Order: sequence, then C-alpha cells, then structure tokens
Amino acid sequence: MKTMRYRSKGQDVFFLEEVLVKLGYKVYISEFFGRDTERAVKDFQQKQLLVVDGIVGPKTWSKLIEAQKDIITFNDKLLSEKDIEDFATHHNLELAMVKAVNEIESNGKGFLICGRPRILFEGHVFWRELEARGIRPMDYVSEKTKDVLYKKWTKKYYRGGSGEYDRLEKSAGISDKPAFHESAYSAASWGSFQIMGFHYKNLGYVSIDQFVAKMYEHEREHLTAFGAFITTTVFKGKPLIDWVKIKNWTRFAEGYNGPGYKKNNYDVKLEKAYKKYSTS
Repeated sequence: MKTMRYRSKGQDVFFLEEVLVKLGYKVYISEFFGRDTERAVKDFQQKQLLVVDGIVGPKTWSKLIEAQKDIITFNDKLLSEKDIEDFATHHNLELAMVKAVNEIESNGKGFLICGRPRILFEGHVFWRELEARGIRPMDYVSEKTKDVLYKKWTKKYYRGGSGEYDRLEKSAGISDKPAFHESAYSAASWGSFQIMGFHYKNLGYVSIDQFVAKMYEHEREHLTAFGAFITTTVFKGKPLIDWVKIKNWTRFAEGYNGPGYKKNNYDVKLEKAYKKYSTS
C-alpha cells in the first residue's frame, strides 16, 4: 500500500476507508482522502501509540492490517492471470488488449473487504425500473425513501462501500411486491466493471437473482459479465469489443464510459496501458 494523506486519491484510499469503517469509524467510503478520514486516522494512530500526523505510511498500514486481519474475506475471489488468458482466448483478443481494458475500466477490485461484491445503488434507475414493471414510484416517495427513490440522477445520497447495501436493502424492502426486489437489484451496478443489473437479460442471465448470485462468486464472473456486455452492446455501428480488436480506444472508451471519457482521458489511458502490456 502506498503512503497517503489528506487529499490523496485512488483505490488505496477506498480500501483504507473500508478498513476504517470496519474498525468502527464513521467515514465516507470513496476514493478521496477527506477530513473525516484524516480525523479517523489520527484517532487510530493515537490509540495505537503512533505518531499522530494523519499520514498513512508503512507503520500505520501495518497496524491497520493487524487490527483488521480477521475481517478480510475476499482474497479467494480475485482475478488470476489464467482468468485473463482464458478471457482473451475465448473472445479472440490479444492478451495485452484484455489487460489494458481490465486495468483501466475495472475498479481495481470487485469485492468489499466483507466479501460482498462492490456496488453502487442508483435511485433514479430504481424509479425507472419500477415504472417498467407497472409501479407508480410517486406513490412510494416519502421522507423515509427519498434517499433511494428519486426521478433524476444525483450523487447526493451515495454512501459508498457497504453503505450502498443499506440503500439497496432499504429500496427492496419498501414493498413486499416482487417488482420492488427486482427493480432494486437491477438499479445497482455490480463488481469490478460496475455492470448495471438491468442488463442481466441481454447478458444471458435468466433473472436478476442469477446475475447477482454470479457477482457474489468470483471476480472472474465479473469479467465474464463484462465480456457479455461489450459483445452485446453496439456503439457507432459496432459491438464495443470490435472497437477493442481494431485498437480504436476512443470509440471503445466513448461507448463504454459515455461522453465523460474525454475528460478522464480513458482513451489515452487505454492506449498507454495496451502499449505497456504489448512490450512487457
């Protein structure tokens, strides 16, 4: 783990904040090291008789890992080199292409430290999924449900990490009608590649529950779902996977990430990663 401090960003911050939450600290799980995380780190350092500077370096990491060693349960669900090789063979792709896409488009890891797949619940998608099943969402909006049921996208209610499961379960439990369960689980993005649940049928799953069950199994299932997604999703007249095969990273990034790809330089990052793996 790299050394981090206030305003650090990235996957290591996400993992750090997961650990802090498991240890009882109230921090927002994201990829940004905010003041709440800094306060939690300083408190932890003080209790562990370390230098209280809010910097998570080797000594603080070692204490954190020791403190939460009994709660890490996802290590047997991680993607292997063989999984990547099998995927490349199955889809007739260069190994370097697969590694590049996996590095840039995945979220680094597909599971929370509690062993559940990483998710993000979208209340506006929940609204849309209910409507598609003949339910009037407006009839169920209240002060208690406004953080999980709303018509327009907002990140206002994101909680990150395991907090997203609280939102998911809350939405599914609004009513005993099966439509609420199906809509809720379809309104979350799942795993390493954050594939939205509502795609389950196009990806070849018989139900949303089968899709979710697969997401719980292993990161290779996340990769399998991703492969189905880029094979069946057409953008600018071609399946997304075809843009990968001809190394048109711009078209692939735009089709997979939307208009924001340019702001985040996803196409540039993909090409750079491909060149790195091609020469390694």
